[in-house]
Amino acid sequence: MTSPTKKPPIKFARRTSSGRIMSLSRDDDINLGNPAELTSTSSGGASDYVNYTVLMPPTPDNQPSAAGPTTSKPHDLPPPNGGAKRPGRLGGGREEDGGGGGVDEAKLDRRMSVMKNNKSLLLRSETRDFDHNRWLFETKGTYGIGNAFWPQDDGGYDDDGVGMSMSDFIDKPWKPLTRKVKIPSAILSPYRLLVVFRLVFLFLFLSWRVRNPNEEAMWLWALSIVCEIWFAFSWLLDQLPKLNPINRAADLLALRDKFETPSPANPHGRSDLPGIDVFISTADPEKEPPLVTANTILSILATEYPVEKLSVYISDDGGALLTFEAMAEAASFAEVWVPFCRKHNIEPRNPESYFAVRGDPTKNKKRPDFVKDRRWIKREYDEFKVRINGLPDAIRRRSDAHNTHEERQERKLAKEKGQPLDSIKVTKAVWMADGTHWPGTWAVPSPDHSKGDHAGILQVMIKTPHNEPHYGDPGDHPYIDLTGVDVRLPMFVYVSREKRPGYDHNKKAGAMNALVRASAILSNGPFILNFDCDHYIYNSLAIREGMCYMMDRGGDRICYIQFPQRFEGIDPSDRYANHNTVFFDGNMRALDGLQGPMYVGTGCLFRRFALYGFNPPRANEYSGLYGQYKNPAPPPPDVRVSAHEPPDDPAEAQPLAGNPDLGMPRRFGNSTMFCESIAVAEFQGRPLADHPAVKNGRPPGALLAPRPPLDAPTVAEAVSVISCWYEDKTEWGERVGWIYGSVTEDVVTGYRMHNRGWRSVYCVTKRDAFRGTAPINLTDRLHQVLRWATGSVEIFFSKNNAFLATSRLKFLQRIAYLNVGIYPFTSIFLVIYCLLPAFSLFSGHFIVQTLNVSFLVYLLFITITLTLLALLEVKWSGIALEEWWRNEQFWVIGGTSAHLAAVLQGLLKVIAGIEISFTLTSKSANEDEDDIYADLYVIKWTSLFIPPLTIIVINLVAVVVGFSRTVYSEIPEWSKLMGGLFFSFWVLAHMYPFAKGLMGRRGRVPTIVYVWAGLLSITLSLMWITVNPPNGRGSQMDK
Repeated sequence: MTSPTKKPPIKFARRTSSGRIMSLSRDDDINLGNPAELTSTSSGGASDYVNYTVLMPPTPDNQPSAAGPTTSKPHDLPPPNGGAKRPGRLGGGREEDGGGGGVDEAKLDRRMSVMKNNKSLLLRSETRDFDHNRWLFETKGTYGIGNAFWPQDDGGYDDDGVGMSMSDFIDKPWKPLTRKVKIPSAILSPYRLLVVFRLVFLFLFLSWRVRNPNEEAMWLWALSIVCEIWFAFSWLLDQLPKLNPINRAADLLALRDKFETPSPANPHGRSDLPGIDVFISTADPEKEPPLVTANTILSILATEYPVEKLSVYISDDGGALLTFEAMAEAASFAEVWVPFCRKHNIEPRNPESYFAVRGDPTKNKKRPDFVKDRRWIKREYDEFKVRINGLPDAIRRRSDAHNTHEERQERKLAKEKGQPLDSIKVTKAVWMADGTHWPGTWAVPSPDHSKGDHAGILQVMIKTPHNEPHYGDPGDHPYIDLTGVDVRLPMFVYVSREKRPGYDHNKKAGAMNALVRASAILSNGPFILNFDCDHYIYNSLAIREGMCYMMDRGGDRICYIQFPQRFEGIDPSDRYANHNTVFFDGNMRALDGLQGPMYVGTGCLFRRFALYGFNPPRANEYSGLYGQYKNPAPPPPDVRVSAHEPPDDPAEAQPLAGNPDLGMPRRFGNSTMFCESIAVAEFQGRPLADHPAVKNGRPPGALLAPRPPLDAPTVAEAVSVISCWYEDKTEWGERVGWIYGSVTEDVVTGYRMHNRGWRSVYCVTKRDAFRGTAPINLTDRLHQVLRWATGSVEIFFSKNNAFLATSRLKFLQRIAYLNVGIYPFTSIFLVIYCLLPAFSLFSGHFIVQTLNVSFLVYLLFITITLTLLALLEVKWSGIALEEWWRNEQFWVIGGTSAHLAAVLQGLLKVIAGIEISFTLTSKSANEDEDDIYADLYVIKWTSLFIPPLTIIVINLVAVVVGFSRTVYSEIPEWSKLMGGLFFSFWVLAHMYPFAKGLMGRRGRVPTIVYVWAGLLSITLSLMWITVNPPNGRGSQMDK
């Protein structure tokens, strides 16, 4: 008896107890006759194995045998679901598939399915390899079922007739909206270790310096050691908050899925995002051109945020008709600019910046009418600019015409009454286009119409949009096709608060608080985003990215989202460190790893409820020497605010822990409508309660209701809350809203929120969120730094000093705020230390007696650690080495000029009560089209130039004197000369940008510099001869 021909191995499949499909070879020793071995709880018993069709695909590793003839039938082709007929979900084989028992179970129907095409057809022509993709396509094979692929022609997964698809298979899990991106430990660990090493070296160096005084020049040694100890202390204050920098990332797709995707609570997919009120502040149309402000308004109106949830307010603290009419022109131009941006997805959406972008404007644009639309909108914008620039002359001519007409009428009336014509005096009023008097300020100040004395003005220039999208139709506009484009505009309101003599209007902080009250009446957005008039939205998705942090789990504890400031129009070398990247990319990013960044005045998204002075829903209290013990703070009481006076019960008004910042705000004014809006804003600002871990959340779909339209009583109430008397006997400016009493109200306002236990977040977007302008002129830059430093001195001498902070402020966060109030005082020691090299060269002595090995080794280690720290800080912050060096240079320039003046002004205010006043930083665009950096070379003399100029001249004279003395000395002391020269050149290298700024465009030194240098040289020479007369003269006097 001949043995049968050995057949090739055939693959079998079986279901294991875990439900997994397992491949078995025919040659495997399995007793198919024992049904018990094939029985599992997850299948239909032994028949479940039999129901699987055996496949032998013609792949190179598994070909049909030539010995045994095979046939193929149409029904043997693999079905689209992968080639196997699976049983029902509930188990049990079907009888028509051979699922019955008996002797036939041992005789399995081992069927093969072979394709009718030749193997050669499935080989690649180049490599003669088997083409799996072609085989998959021609045999209609699939990848099976799952969330990567689901067969479309046989979507029924169950045999009970219930159809399924991939959307049913995929169960979307809960996704966070944000995440922390930690700095790699390979960078952060060495960085922290170097901080410890440098601290140890500084301690050893200062100990050595104290133990080794210079007996030959004790005064020089004493001055140097005091300055060095202070510098070490200042460095420690600046360095400690940088130990835990972090990065963050937001998920915009997750935000859209949660708030703008159809769901059972939101069947139509309308936006469930909270509302946002955007504030823009301006005060003087001469220093803050209306065209710049109008471009800022247009970029905000066109941002990518639900139109019905966005409201824009501009505060004109100057009450100028020029600003009012410029905003009206901007609202008119927005009717075509905003739809154009939405239609073609324009970035940036500031017209001036968009048309100034260099490069191909058609890049990534797919609509065929883009070029035509862009050409037309560019012409419209040019006409818009002409109208804006012509407004001052148009207002003047209109007012002159009306005033002339009024004067004629008065003269005519006086002539009829027989009165003398010389006594007629007509007030030179400012007239609006409708022929009425402008209620704000006039060109010629008069009672009720001057900058400090005018009525409150509130004008809704763009009304509240409809809740449903309004798409354009063909033919709606003669020049641009807006078909399918939402043409709605956000609400836009012009506000100029009332001002009267005898009231302290508190500058920008008072204007912001007036906007807070007016917006609460009109729109009551639970979030507030504030801008300076020259800062515009550069990234139309930036607001959404900031909202991710507010709406994420734990977002109810966040008081504000601070965006970094980015600037345009700065010279390429950034001579005066205007970009300030060391602060915005270094210090602020590091504070984000603690309790949050500081508020820097613009580009900040506030939670309205936190701005009202309330405590967070959850907070922690820190105790111990350095706050190492953390305990949960007691929960705040319920929000119950009344427009009437607070109760007289002292126990009820007593703050928690005895600190006034932890008490409940109660005095908001006598507006019932405003007080009722507080609880509404608090509820609407909560994150979505879509996960059990989300605390203090709101239900989905709670913000779908349309906003009611404005009526006359509502607008009248908004006008009343911007009156100058509304804040009397209230807590506005004390703990509610922007805080008064400092020229840097931004830092104080942020500090108060952190002091109550709130947290803040630093949102650094991939594309710059906002951009603005900065002064590139040396004089304007120093005056700007002077204002910041003066505010810091005010903070140090006020109750906002971090020494008096509550236990809810983290230890390192407290150190950061301490540094804010202390850093201007470093200028005193910096000026002395910059003069020490000159004193050393004049006297022939050095800060140490000799340049021994110990001093040089300590100096070398301190310098190396500082350099390595700078390199690692550049690495984790992303700044450039050149930017770091520019920051160091301007730290010396500003420290010897503006910071020193700020300390003197702050002391005068504290001791003598002299108030400090500042002028606005000019934001006018440069009119020189040939050189956009022409303002960089303009020299505006100021008294702030005197200290750094004195330091430069004294060091230059000292270098000459010291070198001459050493060369002509009988016993030259070159070591002391080299020490003095090294530190003198260190000072002069830091002063180089200042000296270059004084030389102007062509490098010519102004005459006043020569005069000042001559006076200083003569004065120093006479003083030195008096203090240290020559030896010959001294011997003659002795005789």
